[in-house]
Amino acid sequence: MRTNIEIDDKLLEEAIKLTGSKSKKEMVNRALEEIIRTEKIKKLRSLRGKIKWEGNLEEMRTYDKWDNH
Repeated sequence: MRTNIEIDDKLLEEAIKLTGSKSKKEMVNRALEEIIRTEKIKKLRSLRGKIKWEGNLEEMRTYDKWDNH
């Protein structure tokens, strides 16, 4: 999607230098991906202690998906 936005040039250039991004577009996309990843992690962490575990962890560790059970 093409869009026009005003971005702080100094922040963008510093981010490009720090990350090695090849273009402004790449940097903006990387930043958006990082925000999405960070927010998903926050949501997962908020579930800690709220979900009851029902399973056999040892069985999961040793399960061979290629073995015809």
